Amino acid sequence: MTQYVLKLVSRCDLACDHCYVYEHPDQSWRRQPRMMAPATVTAVADRIAEHAAAHRLDVVRVVLHGGEPLLAGAARLDATAATLRRVIDPVVRLDLRMQSNGVLLTPATCDVLVAHDVKVGISLDGDRAANDRHRRHANGASSHRQVLRALSLLRSPAYRSSYAGILCTVDLANDPIRVYEALLAEEPPHVDFLLPHANWDSPPGRPDGVATPYADWLLAIHRRWLADGRPVPIRLLESLLSTASGHGSHSEAVGLGPADLVVVEADGTFEQVDSLKSAYDGAAATGLDVFRHGVDDAAAHPAIAVRQTGLAGLCATCRACPVVGHCGGGLYAHRYRAGNGFDNPSVYCPDLLKLVRVVTTTPVADGPARPTDSLSPRVLDDLAAGPGTAGSAEQLAAVHLALVRALLVALSERAAGDPVAADGWRLLVHLDEAHPDAVRTVLAHPFVRRWARRCRDGAAELSYLACVAAAAAVRARVRADLPVPVRDGVVSLPTLGALAVDAERGVVRLVTDDGDVRLAGRRVTADAGGDHVDGDPAREDGPDGWLPVRPVRVGGGRQLLLEDTDPHRDCYDLPVEPRLSGAAALRWTRQVERAVRRIDAEATGYGAGVRTLLRAVVPLRAEPTGRFRSAAAGTAFGAVAVTAVPDDATLAVLLVHEVQHLKLSAVLDVCDLFDRDDPRTLGVPWRDDPRPVEGVLHGVYAHLAVADVWRRRPGPAAEGHFRRYRAWTDGALDALLDLGVLTAAGERFARGMRTAVDGWS
Repeated sequence: MTQYVLKLVSRCDLACDHCYVYEHPDQSWRRQPRMMAPATVTAVADRIAEHAAAHRLDVVRVVLHGGEPLLAGAARLDATAATLRRVIDPVVRLDLRMQSNGVLLTPATCDVLVAHDVKVGISLDGDRAANDRHRRHANGASSHRQVLRALSLLRSPAYRSSYAGILCTVDLANDPIRVYEALLAEEPPHVDFLLPHANWDSPPGRPDGVATPYADWLLAIHRRWLADGRPVPIRLLESLLSTASGHGSHSEAVGLGPADLVVVEADGTFEQVDSLKSAYDGAAATGLDVFRHGVDDAAAHPAIAVRQTGLAGLCATCRACPVVGHCGGGLYAHRYRAGNGFDNPSVYCPDLLKLVRVVTTTPVADGPARPTDSLSPRVLDDLAAGPGTAGSAEQLAAVHLALVRALLVALSERAAGDPVAADGWRLLVHLDEAHPDAVRTVLAHPFVRRWARRCRDGAAELSYLACVAAAAAVRARVRADLPVPVRDGVVSLPTLGALAVDAERGVVRLVTDDGDVRLAGRRVTADAGGDHVDGDPAREDGPDGWLPVRPVRVGGGRQLLLEDTDPHRDCYDLPVEPRLSGAAALRWTRQVERAVRRIDAEATGYGAGVRTLLRAVVPLRAEPTGRFRSAAAGTAFGAVAVTAVPDDATLAVLLVHEVQHLKLSAVLDVCDLFDRDDPRTLGVPWRDDPRPVEGVLHGVYAHLAVADVWRRRPGPAAEGHFRRYRAWTDGALDALLDLGVLTAAGERFARGMRTAVDGWS
């Protein structure tokens, strides 16, 4: 045996109505002492050490459990951990853990956990609505805020080493993506999803007509998890991926590995895995205890021994199943049926079958994966038509924001080792809870994503995270005092602007207070209010050194900026303009405002995408040839870069064209439209050189929109432009569809574009 669960406390301070200990048939907890006595702890430790020495084990895992182990108090936890370390560590490496609801976690308790290297997992079922569906106090009061406080403690640098992860019970009544996002926001090192305990006598609830609702729920998270680049290990999904690659499972819920786990109750009795309490009264009992029996005696108990026989210990149905090597028959407790005990498939068998088949056959790359069905067919069809509705654009914006958050989560571990970034991360985490709108606005800025991507790849400074946090603090109008990096003589605050300083590089201390910024005795007004940036776009840079971004007032409650200060905006094949004068900025902002109004009036439908997705316009330097140029970059989602143009009509076409590129980039972030391993290229009428499939898709989608814009404008010149762009789109679409490189989703998307083009009169 290598795993032990110690029921340190037999009572709990919550009254979760899905708890297998208190709410299921086995009520043996009523006969247990409230707390494991010190003498029992010592006896347990002696038995574990004895067994490890006899079998020459390398490591054993001991999990302090309950009930709720935090009811033992810091002093008792300290004594228990000290005893286990003193007795077991000299014999075998001890991996000491605790599973808790987190309600009673305090700094004093965390000090004990860190001192004894105890890793703690916290139970959380999602956001407040999801968590409070079951996890409440006996009087019905919410536990959510207390759990979030515990997780905030564990995230802090002083206690981060003791943060093991989050355990979440699946509930079909909760939205899976909201649950996933709520868990991801707590920056867990690991997440584990558990199916609610059920069996053939007490089956799980299933909506009428839905054969695999639990698989569908988990697969929604699986798709999003892959789309986000697998930002956190999810034990169930990682276990299935591990079995698919020929390795063992990391979870007792799936896989054929031996279940070498024994439970020690508060009175010292050995029991089988405690989830069996959901089957019938006495299901977990062995009749053995630590005072009279050794661990070998417990391991030899027939009900425990059979769980170490792998495939041979399963029922005939499971042994004949083609996916048994992955699911392993499911959790033992879920197989129970009165009459033949546990000699059955899991009551979740259809769900496990679907889950295994999808998870183990979905390609997973080292970077963000792109499952083919991460966007619904309805959204793909809507976008394929060209304009797309505001609702579809909002989904693409949500994908972008999730990717940014995933990148930041991936950077958080490195941030803990950087004093500037660490302060920024702590502030950002606090603001995300207290002022989520301010954080969301900053994270949605196009160049925050580009910085995070470059930082992940080692091409940008991690300390810039403090600038991101400071910008959010200004927007939230809260006081903050933190170090920030200087780059090229300025401190940059994304979405707000930059503050010139007297040094080219280094670190300075910045104070934010009620929307103002103070640095080295200078105080400037950053002009941040709600979801908008106020201020005069024509304002010249003054002696205070503040270089504000210029607002573009397009109405509709959306923030659009003329961006000529952000240090990460230089991400195009064309050079960007340096800081504009006030007069030049005014000309740019007025023209962008008129262009957006023209899109609303002329390009029916495209205005929704422009208003929803466009966050920043970046001025490009004019080309010597005088040619008008524009650009968009997937890593700077939400920004369009353009050269100066003579009128708003021209600019309107360029904006629509580049926003189409942004849309398609967002689709490709989460959806495979073509075989990425196919090296073939296509000749296209708008380029001299053959283009890869992705480039052709982008060109077709952008030119479809441009043709549609010209189609709606009067006059012979507009008619000529329309015919040219339509011909380009027609020919390239035919070539794409004939090439045989598109996936099913890509074929659907291309045929949607074909339908749109064919429908034009």
